[in-house]
Amino acid sequence: MRYPLRITVMTTIIAGLSACQTMTPEERRAADEQRCLSYGFRRGTDGFATCLQRIDLDRRAESRAQSAELMDSMAWDLNNGPYVYRDRWRYHH
Repeated sequence: MRYPLRITVMTTIIAGLSACQTMTPEERRAADEQRCLSYGFRRGTDGFATCLQRIDLDRRAESRAQSAELMDSMAWDLNNGPYVYRDRWRYHH
């Protein structure tokens, strides 16, 4: 099995296993609220709402970064090396 294919398989397995341990939306919201409270924000304030928003935006950015990393790892031609993908990878013979 080629190295890039191994990475793809391992990433898929890890993603599948981590999906088993996800939080419900209610649990995630409670954890986010506790985090903001631990920073000193009070419920019902603009600062508290901003804190929650920033946590959510950070979570979404992390998700996009992980997705991009997975797509980059899958951008390999099994016979000739990597595909050229947005000028990130170049294969020279």
